[in-house]
Amino acid sequence: MVPARPAPIACGNLARMSAYDAVASSFDCHRALPDGVADAIRSSVLASIGGPPRPWLLDLGAGTGRIGRAFVKAADNYVGVDLSLGMLREFAHRTVQDGRITRLALADGERLPFRDAIFDAVLLIQVVGAARNWRLLVAEARRVLQPEGTLVVGHAVLPDDGIDARMKRRLSLLLDEMGIPSYHMNTRGVAQPWLESSAKASTRIVAAQWTAERTARGFLDRQTTGVRFSALPAQSRKEALHKLAAWATTEFGTLDAAFSEQLAFELRLFKFQHGAHC
Repeated sequence: MVPARPAPIACGNLARMSAYDAVASSFDCHRALPDGVADAIRSSVLASIGGPPRPWLLDLGAGTGRIGRAFVKAADNYVGVDLSLGMLREFAHRTVQDGRITRLALADGERLPFRDAIFDAVLLIQVVGAARNWRLLVAEARRVLQPEGTLVVGHAVLPDDGIDARMKRRLSLLLDEMGIPSYHMNTRGVAQPWLESSAKASTRIVAAQWTAERTARGFLDRQTTGVRFSALPAQSRKEALHKLAAWATTEFGTLDAAFSEQLAFELRLFKFQHGAHC
Protein backbone atom coordinates (compact mmCIF):
# COMPACT_ATOMS: atom_id res chain seq x y z
CA MET A 1 0.00 0.00 0.00
CA VAL A 2 1.33 3.42 -0.90
CA PRO A 3 1.80 5.48 2.29
CA ALA A 4 0.35 8.94 2.80
CA ARG A 5 2.74 11.52 1.47
CA PRO A 6 3.69 14.83 3.10
CA ALA A 7 1.87 18.04 2.32
CA PRO A 8 3.70 20.51 0.06
CA ILE A 9 4.58 22.71 3.05
CA ALA A 10 4.62 21.72 6.70
CA CYS A 11 5.47 23.89 9.68
CA GLY A 12 6.61 22.84 13.11
CA ASN A 13 5.65 24.73 16.26
CA LEU A 14 8.82 26.73 16.85
CA ALA A 15 8.97 29.39 19.51
CA ARG A 16 12.65 30.26 19.22
CA MET A 17 14.87 31.67 16.52
CA SER A 18 17.73 29.65 15.16
CA ALA A 19 21.32 30.83 15.46
CA TYR A 20 21.57 30.29 11.70
CA ASP A 21 19.05 33.06 10.99
CA ALA A 22 21.66 35.78 11.60
CA VAL A 23 24.13 34.33 9.08
CA ALA A 24 21.69 32.95 6.49
CA SER A 25 22.20 35.65 3.85
CA SER A 26 25.99 35.21 3.80
CA PHE A 27 26.26 31.55 4.75
CA ASP A 28 27.02 30.28 1.24
CA CYS A 29 29.49 33.02 0.31
CA HIS A 30 32.51 30.99 1.39
CA ARG A 31 30.92 27.54 1.26
CA ALA A 32 29.85 27.16 -2.34
CA LEU A 33 30.40 23.74 -3.89
CA PRO A 34 31.98 23.49 -7.34
CA ASP A 35 29.65 23.16 -10.30
CA GLY A 36 28.37 19.64 -10.68
CA VAL A 37 29.02 18.43 -7.12
CA ALA A 38 25.43 18.80 -5.91
CA ASP A 39 24.20 17.07 -9.08
CA ALA A 40 26.68 14.24 -8.49
CA ILE A 41 25.42 13.84 -4.92
CA ARG A 42 21.83 13.71 -6.15
CA SER A 43 22.69 11.10 -8.79
CA SER A 44 24.53 8.95 -6.25
CA VAL A 45 21.63 9.11 -3.80
CA LEU A 46 18.98 8.18 -6.35
CA ALA A 47 21.10 5.41 -7.86
CA SER A 48 21.79 3.85 -4.47
CA ILE A 49 18.61 3.96 -2.41
CA GLY A 50 16.48 1.68 -4.57
CA GLY A 51 12.73 1.73 -3.99
CA PRO A 52 10.10 3.31 -6.28
CA PRO A 53 11.00 5.10 -9.54
CA ARG A 54 10.22 8.49 -7.96
CA PRO A 55 11.07 8.15 -4.27
CA TRP A 56 10.05 10.64 -1.61
CA LEU A 57 13.10 12.25 -0.04
CA LEU A 58 13.38 14.17 3.22
CA ASP A 59 16.43 16.41 3.69
CA LEU A 60 16.99 17.22 7.39
CA GLY A 61 19.05 20.37 7.80
CA ALA A 62 18.41 21.49 4.24
CA GLY A 63 19.77 24.98 4.95
CA THR A 64 20.00 27.26 1.95
CA GLY A 65 19.73 24.33 -0.44
CA ARG A 66 23.36 23.90 -1.45
CA ILE A 67 22.54 20.22 -2.04
CA GLY A 68 18.75 20.34 -2.14
CA ARG A 69 18.48 22.71 -5.08
CA ALA A 70 19.74 19.95 -7.37
CA PHE A 71 16.77 17.79 -6.35
CA VAL A 72 14.33 20.69 -6.72
CA LYS A 73 15.70 21.57 -10.15
CA ALA A 74 15.13 17.98 -11.28
CA ALA A 75 11.53 18.09 -9.97
CA ASP A 76 12.14 15.21 -7.55
CA ASN A 77 9.78 14.40 -4.71
CA TYR A 78 11.93 16.35 -2.29
CA VAL A 79 11.05 17.94 1.06
CA GLY A 80 13.60 20.13 2.86
CA VAL A 81 13.46 20.69 6.61
CA ASP A 82 15.42 23.18 8.67
CA LEU A 83 15.20 24.84 12.07
CA SER A 84 16.17 28.21 10.59
CA LEU A 85 13.54 30.30 8.83
CA GLY A 86 16.29 32.54 7.46
CA MET A 87 18.06 29.61 5.80
CA LEU A 88 14.82 28.30 4.31
CA ARG A 89 13.97 31.75 2.97
CA GLU A 90 17.31 31.80 1.14
CA PHE A 91 16.54 28.33 -0.23
CA ALA A 92 13.04 29.32 -1.36
CA HIS A 93 14.18 32.61 -2.89
CA ARG A 94 16.78 30.92 -5.06
CA THR A 95 14.46 28.19 -6.29
CA VAL A 96 11.58 30.58 -6.95
CA GLN A 97 13.94 32.59 -9.14
CA ASP A 98 14.39 29.43 -11.18
CA GLY A 99 10.63 28.97 -11.42
CA ARG A 100 10.63 25.84 -9.27
CA ILE A 101 8.11 24.69 -6.67
CA THR A 102 9.87 23.91 -3.42
CA ARG A 103 8.45 21.87 -0.53
CA LEU A 104 10.03 23.21 2.64
CA ALA A 105 9.22 22.65 6.30
CA LEU A 106 10.23 24.87 9.20
CA ALA A 107 10.71 22.28 11.92
CA ASP A 108 13.04 20.85 14.53
CA GLY A 109 14.68 17.67 13.24
CA GLU A 110 14.17 16.13 16.68
CA ARG A 111 10.36 16.66 16.45
CA LEU A 112 9.30 16.29 12.84
CA PRO A 113 5.74 17.23 11.78
CA PHE A 114 5.30 14.10 9.64
CA ARG A 115 3.58 10.77 10.16
CA ASP A 116 5.50 7.54 10.53
CA ALA A 117 7.02 5.70 7.58
CA ILE A 118 6.30 8.10 4.71
CA PHE A 119 9.73 8.76 3.17
CA ASP A 120 11.79 6.41 1.03
CA ALA A 121 15.03 8.10 2.04
CA VAL A 122 16.08 10.61 4.70
CA LEU A 123 19.17 12.71 4.06
CA LEU A 124 21.44 13.97 6.85
CA ILE A 125 23.96 15.99 4.86
CA GLN A 126 26.58 17.95 6.84
CA VAL A 127 24.31 17.59 9.88
CA VAL A 128 25.32 14.70 12.13
CA GLY A 129 28.70 16.18 13.03
CA ALA A 130 27.06 19.32 14.44
CA ALA A 131 23.82 17.90 15.83
CA ARG A 132 22.75 18.92 19.33
CA ASN A 133 21.51 15.39 19.96
CA TRP A 134 22.34 13.04 17.11
CA ARG A 135 20.50 10.11 18.73
CA LEU A 136 17.19 12.01 18.74
CA LEU A 137 17.82 13.23 15.20
CA VAL A 138 18.49 9.71 13.95
CA ALA A 139 15.50 8.33 15.87
CA GLU A 140 13.17 10.83 14.20
CA ALA A 141 14.72 10.15 10.80
CA ARG A 142 14.07 6.44 11.26
CA ARG A 143 10.51 7.06 12.49
CA VAL A 144 9.50 8.82 9.26
CA LEU A 145 11.46 6.38 7.09
CA GLN A 146 9.79 3.54 5.23
CA PRO A 147 10.68 0.08 6.62
CA GLU A 148 12.82 -0.57 3.53
CA GLY A 149 13.98 3.02 3.34
CA THR A 150 17.51 4.37 3.41
CA LEU A 151 19.19 6.77 5.80
CA VAL A 152 21.82 8.79 3.91
CA VAL A 153 24.56 10.50 5.92
CA GLY A 154 26.91 12.74 3.97
CA HIS A 155 29.79 15.14 4.52
CA ALA A 156 32.68 16.82 2.75
CA VAL A 157 36.05 15.18 3.34
CA LEU A 158 39.11 17.42 3.66
CA PRO A 159 42.69 16.22 4.14
CA ASP A 160 43.72 15.73 7.78
CA ASP A 161 46.90 17.68 7.17
CA GLY A 162 45.26 20.37 5.02
CA ILE A 163 45.22 24.06 5.81
CA ASP A 164 41.65 24.02 7.15
CA ALA A 165 42.42 21.19 9.55
CA ARG A 166 45.58 22.91 10.78
CA MET A 167 43.79 26.24 11.23
CA LYS A 168 40.94 24.56 13.07
CA ARG A 169 43.28 22.78 15.48
CA ARG A 170 45.17 26.00 16.16
CA LEU A 171 41.96 27.95 16.75
CA SER A 172 40.76 25.36 19.24
CA LEU A 173 44.07 25.62 21.08
CA LEU A 174 43.88 29.43 21.13
CA LEU A 175 40.33 29.35 22.51
CA ASP A 176 41.39 26.89 25.19
CA GLU A 177 44.23 29.23 26.19
CA MET A 178 41.70 32.06 26.40
CA GLY A 179 39.56 30.00 28.76
CA ILE A 180 36.86 29.37 26.16
CA PRO A 181 35.85 25.72 25.72
CA SER A 182 36.40 24.59 22.17
CA TYR A 183 33.34 25.32 20.06
CA HIS A 184 34.23 22.52 17.64
CA MET A 185 31.88 19.62 18.36
CA ASN A 186 32.05 16.87 15.78
CA THR A 187 29.86 14.00 16.90
CA ARG A 188 30.17 12.13 13.61
CA GLY A 189 33.06 10.11 15.02
CA VAL A 190 30.66 8.66 17.61
CA ALA A 191 27.48 8.54 15.54
CA GLN A 192 28.88 6.82 12.46
CA PRO A 193 30.25 3.72 14.22
CA TRP A 194 26.96 3.45 16.11
CA LEU A 195 25.02 3.55 12.85
CA GLU A 196 27.35 0.97 11.32
CA SER A 197 26.71 -1.43 14.21
CA SER A 198 22.93 -0.78 14.29
CA ALA A 199 22.21 -1.10 10.56
CA LYS A 200 21.54 -4.37 8.81
CA ALA A 201 23.44 -3.04 5.80
CA SER A 202 25.65 -0.03 5.06
CA THR A 203 27.38 1.29 1.97
CA ARG A 204 30.06 3.93 1.49
CA ILE A 205 30.03 6.02 -1.69
CA VAL A 206 32.35 8.78 -2.82
CA ALA A 207 29.87 10.90 -4.74
CA ALA A 208 32.29 13.56 -5.96
CA GLN A 209 35.96 14.51 -5.90
CA TRP A 210 37.56 17.82 -6.79
CA THR A 211 40.65 19.97 -6.31
CA ALA A 212 40.38 23.29 -4.52
CA GLU A 213 42.73 26.13 -3.65
CA ARG A 214 42.61 26.76 0.11
CA THR A 215 44.09 29.73 1.97
CA ALA A 216 44.35 30.82 5.58
CA ARG A 217 42.43 33.98 4.69
CA GLY A 218 39.59 31.89 3.33
CA PHE A 219 39.38 29.99 6.61
CA LEU A 220 39.35 33.26 8.57
CA ASP A 221 36.59 34.65 6.35
CA ARG A 222 34.46 31.53 6.83
CA GLN A 223 34.80 31.79 10.59
CA THR A 224 33.09 35.19 10.61
CA THR A 225 29.88 33.55 9.38
CA GLY A 226 30.25 30.33 11.35
CA VAL A 227 27.29 29.86 13.67
CA ARG A 228 29.13 28.55 16.70
CA PHE A 229 31.98 31.02 16.39
CA SER A 230 29.52 33.90 15.91
CA ALA A 231 27.90 32.96 19.22
CA LEU A 232 31.09 33.75 21.14
CA PRO A 233 31.50 37.23 22.69
CA ALA A 234 32.58 39.81 20.13
CA GLN A 235 35.83 40.64 21.92
CA SER A 236 36.73 36.96 22.18
CA ARG A 237 36.11 36.46 18.46
CA LYS A 238 38.24 39.47 17.59
CA GLU A 239 41.11 38.36 19.83
CA ALA A 240 41.01 34.74 18.62
CA LEU A 241 41.02 35.70 14.94
CA HIS A 242 43.83 38.21 15.49
CA LYS A 243 45.98 35.56 17.18
CA LEU A 244 45.08 32.98 14.55
CA ALA A 245 45.97 35.36 11.70
CA ALA A 246 49.32 36.11 13.33
CA TRP A 247 50.07 32.40 13.72
CA ALA A 248 49.03 31.65 10.13
CA THR A 249 51.21 34.45 8.76
CA THR A 250 54.21 32.97 10.55
CA GLU A 251 53.29 29.40 9.63
CA PHE A 252 52.48 29.92 5.94
CA GLY A 253 54.36 33.14 5.13
CA THR A 254 51.17 34.98 4.13
CA LEU A 255 47.46 34.60 4.65
CA ASP A 256 47.02 34.35 0.89
CA ALA A 257 49.39 31.44 0.27
CA ALA A 258 47.30 29.00 -1.78
CA PHE A 259 47.42 25.26 -1.20
CA SER A 260 45.94 22.86 -3.75
CA GLU A 261 44.03 20.14 -1.91
CA GLN A 262 41.96 17.13 -2.87
CA LEU A 263 38.44 17.23 -1.49
CA ALA A 264 35.65 14.69 -1.72
CA PHE A 265 32.02 14.27 -0.76
CA GLU A 266 31.26 11.00 0.98
CA LEU A 267 27.89 9.34 1.49
CA ARG A 268 27.09 6.54 3.94
CA LEU A 269 23.85 4.68 3.28
CA PHE A 270 22.19 2.68 6.05
CA LYS A 271 19.28 0.24 6.00
CA PHE A 272 17.75 -1.11 9.21
CA GLN A 273 15.88 -4.18 10.39
CA HIS A 274 12.10 -3.94 10.44
CA GLY A 275 10.88 -3.08 13.91
CA ALA A 276 14.36 -2.25 15.22
CA HIS A 277 14.57 0.84 17.39
CA CYS A 278 17.33 3.29 18.29
